[in-house]
Amino acid sequence: MAVAHGSRDPRAAATVAALLDRVRVARPDLPVRVAYLDHCAPTLGQALDGLDAAVVLPLLLTEAYHSRVDLPAALNEARAREPRLSVRYGATLGPHPLLLSALERRLAEAGVAPGDQDTAVVLVSAGSSDARANAVVADTARSWRRSGWWTVSAAYASAAGPAPGEAVAALVRAGAPRVVVAPYLLAPGFFADKVRRDALEAGAEVVADVLGPAPELVEVLLERYVAAQHQPVTLAG
Repeated sequence: MAVAHGSRDPRAAATVAALLDRVRVARPDLPVRVAYLDHCAPTLGQALDGLDAAVVLPLLLTEAYHSRVDLPAALNEARAREPRLSVRYGATLGPHPLLLSALERRLAEAGVAPGDQDTAVVLVSAGSSDARANAVVADTARSWRRSGWWTVSAAYASAAGPAPGEAVAALVRAGAPRVVVAPYLLAPGFFADKVRRDALEAGAEVVADVLGPAPELVEVLLERYVAAQHQPVTLAG
């Protein structure tokens, strides 16, 4: 049971569907369902209806409010309605080394060679009111610098700073030969559109596509599924 945030933008649900279709191809023996926390159907409760057991995996890139509060609350509500239901709960997609590979894939598709020493990268996440989640993104940016880039800076589309445009402008002022943006976002939508617009206005040469159904995400999701098999079963009641 893959649980995404959900969006009013239909491109987001289409991207989630494409990702899960790739999971089904990789594991045709594995029943795969989807649920959403907001804006889209089915809800987690609706998707779990009639099941006796499920592995619930957050389609979220960082562990923050949605994975710590919203999703467990929705899960508890579903279990309260179904006494037979047992659940294993997996980890969020990130952090994971393969996500850096997926980011580099998207940059390469936009014409940016991996680890180009004349290129500064702005890694842009959605941002969170949870400082721990933002710190994970900052740590990811720091670790990515070791790939050879001029530098890698973190930015946030909401709830924290710097904003993408601010981060791009700072690198331009610092003398970066070239500034590009890597959206640390799962799907297109409001944030992705705003990041692209603001970054280009601030002087970014390239804004890569969102992660979407990258093969690395398929691998991470299946790894999270296998790991969740070793977690304790949570019973309703």
